[in-house]
Amino acid sequence: MSKRAPATVKDVPADVFIKEYAAHLKRSGRIRLPKWVDLVKTAHFKELSPYDQDWYYVRAASIARRIYLRGGVGVGAFRHIYGRNKDRGTIRSHHAPAAGGLIRHILQSLESLEVVQQDKKGGRIISSIGRRDLDRVAGKIASRSRGAVATTTTTTTTTTTEA
Repeated sequence: MSKRAPATVKDVPADVFIKEYAAHLKRSGRIRLPKWVDLVKTAHFKELSPYDQDWYYVRAASIARRIYLRGGVGVGAFRHIYGRNKDRGTIRSHHAPAAGGLIRHILQSLESLEVVQQDKKGGRIISSIGRRDLDRVAGKIASRSRGAVATTTTTTTTTTTEA
């Protein structure tokens, strides 16, 4: 049996990782939700606040993943990443940035958990504790998916053909 390299965040699908890491952040209870979490919109072009009760954890997991993949990203870059085109009726749409205060608060929360740290060149980078934490969650996802693949291959190879 060959020894596999440990899985990293790059090895697992983004949507699965973000859901799993958001659940991990919620279970840990170390992120304190602000009082305004149920009232705030994620951008000025939005009409309503998010429907999901755990949207703050999902956004924090998404931001942590983005910093893992590409360090040195700051609030301005995240405003652009999470922004989108604003619908202005019959006028052509323009890109509108996401809420900067919300992103800044999430980054500060991740800094207090020591998942990210400020870079000397500007922006945020993933810390060694954060890299270990994110890789641990990715390893769990990869081991589950390997187990699922192994069980499906063993069940498909046991079929017999009649002559």
